[in-house]
Amino acid sequence: MSTIKTHYNRRSFLKISAASGGGMLLGFSFLAGCKADVVAEQIKTKALPKNWFDMNAFLKIGENGLVTILSPNPEIGQNVKTSMPMLIAEELDVNWEDVVVEQAGFDKNKYERQVAGGSQSIRHGWTSLRTAGATARRMLLEAAAQKLEVPVDELRTENGIISHKNSDKTISYGEVASVASQIEIPEEVQLKDPKDFKIIGQGIKNVDGQKIVTGQPLFGLDYKRDGMLIAMIEHPPAFGMKLKSVDDSKAKTMSGIKGVYTIDTSSLSEQRPTIFAFSEVVAVVGNSTWEVLQAKKALNIEWEKANTLEDSATHSQEMDKFLANKNIEAKRKDGNPSKAFKDASKIIERVYTAPFLAHNTLEPMNFFADVSSEKADLVGPIQTPQWASGMVADALGMDVENVSIDMTRQGGGFGRRLYGHFVVEAALISKAAQSPIKLIYTREDDMSYGVYRPAYKVKYRAAINDKNEMTAFHVSGVGAHGGPVWENRFPAGAVEHYLAEDQSIETVVSTGAWRAPKSNFIAGAEQAFLDEVAEAIGKDPIDFRLELFEKAKANPVGEENDYDAERYAGVLKMVREKSGWDNQKSGVHRGVAAYYCHNSYVAQVVDIIEKNGKPAIQKVWSAVDCGIVVNPEGAKNQIEGGLIDGIGHAMYSAMSFKDGVPQQKNFNTYNLIRHMDAPMEIETHFVDNGIDPTGLGEPGLPPVMGALANALYKATGKRFYDQPFAQNKELLG
Repeated sequence: MSTIKTHYNRRSFLKISAASGGGMLLGFSFLAGCKADVVAEQIKTKALPKNWFDMNAFLKIGENGLVTILSPNPEIGQNVKTSMPMLIAEELDVNWEDVVVEQAGFDKNKYERQVAGGSQSIRHGWTSLRTAGATARRMLLEAAAQKLEVPVDELRTENGIISHKNSDKTISYGEVASVASQIEIPEEVQLKDPKDFKIIGQGIKNVDGQKIVTGQPLFGLDYKRDGMLIAMIEHPPAFGMKLKSVDDSKAKTMSGIKGVYTIDTSSLSEQRPTIFAFSEVVAVVGNSTWEVLQAKKALNIEWEKANTLEDSATHSQEMDKFLANKNIEAKRKDGNPSKAFKDASKIIERVYTAPFLAHNTLEPMNFFADVSSEKADLVGPIQTPQWASGMVADALGMDVENVSIDMTRQGGGFGRRLYGHFVVEAALISKAAQSPIKLIYTREDDMSYGVYRPAYKVKYRAAINDKNEMTAFHVSGVGAHGGPVWENRFPAGAVEHYLAEDQSIETVVSTGAWRAPKSNFIAGAEQAFLDEVAEAIGKDPIDFRLELFEKAKANPVGEENDYDAERYAGVLKMVREKSGWDNQKSGVHRGVAAYYCHNSYVAQVVDIIEKNGKPAIQKVWSAVDCGIVVNPEGAKNQIEGGLIDGIGHAMYSAMSFKDGVPQQKNFNTYNLIRHMDAPMEIETHFVDNGIDPTGLGEPGLPPVMGALANALYKATGKRFYDQPFAQNKELLG
């Protein structure tokens, strides 16, 4: 049990108050809260109370004891709409069956970090959300003590009921909610000891699960408003081209079409050139999706060259030039790598590559906008509502306080919905059309617009002495709009002579974050290379890594190593045990990898067998150290989804360009993993260490790419250096 200050000063709370009917509402300005929108079908044991007391906060208690908990962060499938309310409910000590969960609206003045990105939602909300629940519980106890005329220290709570331990007196939260709302907020509260958790650590079903499987409106594409028109865009066919002229005479005469507009985002493209690749697009607005699609085809648009029309071969050649540069400024240098390589008995050098990748969220980009001269009302799926509202305000020349954003559930994000250029486009189209509109991207629009995972290339070198020991390690990476190297991550700190270099090439192709940025490539390359080094010096891959971690623990090199070697080694030991690594079966080819990112550690073993003359993934084991697991069911889903995503993109996916034109525009040419290619079985284990929770949405993806490459080598006898691996058909049979 720990004691937590409830606030920095009295004004750090919004307020508490009660209204007629006897309900209580508490609000905390240090919490990411949300706007109420009661979901009646979630209520299992109580009817809706007659009175709710909404004070723009996140926790409401009705006079009948029903509790509404508002989930603060955008929901993109990472299950925070379930897990964040669990933190509040745990300390409030209520029955989860009596909880209604609602999604937040964006409000930068009341809530903090309303972001879906970086796998940080639970980590950032762990203490503050629990404190909110504990504070409400304490106030309810004090109210009950007054009403029952007993000392507050003689009261206990369970499932929303307060009982007196020295008598049979009981009272419900709902019965004292009105009185509790008049009680002064306590200076400090006690949080539960993790051993006393009743909700945290339980597998709670997704609160939107029933709506999702029954097709009820949840997502941006579902959103409708009276008088709303449909908008679609036409953008340049190639990166490096711009709009020259448009003849929209035919399109304007077509059935259901209300207008055609040229939308200019050039001022924003100057601020964020890697995101706004196309500063002008043509928007068609009409009554229905079908009518707008037909009108798009009738547009006669002339495009002109604005920049170099790059292709994939050019990108690769440019990165080769950077890797060949001998005068690169080091990001990190330990010891004397030059001498260690000069004195080496053997040097292993390998180059790994990965292409641009599309995000391919199941729900393409879309957003509703209703813009007037006074305000902009926006609704849709966005990972960064504050960033988007600022961009909209800039584009409209409007005070940001007049821009409102309500967030829908998102049909995938993976970084694609971080930047919000489509939100700006929707706002500008609504302004031009003088009507509420919903902008919808087709799949082809989405895939050919960007924002892509950058293409990467990395060169690794390892020096081995005459005792068969690795004495030096050198990594040099390059990528589009930023290189992939994390200079302070393993094996930094475990090798006496270490050199890390990172470079960037410029490109007209728009790039941005993609699930586990940078790590999504560098982890697989690093782990594949370490396996090759282990083989060269005759050591088991896990033994080799564990020896390096022992060095990092006993005598770490440098002071900026960003990982805990003990925890890193711990997941390797766990996956070794759970997979039976030391008792490998005939006909099964195994690969291992481990990686640290987003404050968490994941080790994975991939088993490959031969099926119909080709390699097939039989099973994947994952060992995960992410601290306390709030919702095991959601956590398992995150790891399983991440590793399947990683396998699919490592094996099959790529975006390529010819004279600036994307060569993949839909799933007939852009290959995603199919059910038949997924692992036949997945087994996930979590380290139980009682540490506060860390990231989980992204860490499951990066290492599996390396484990897969290492397993494929065991199965085929060939090393895989270039993603997607499936392009090497001669290696895969």
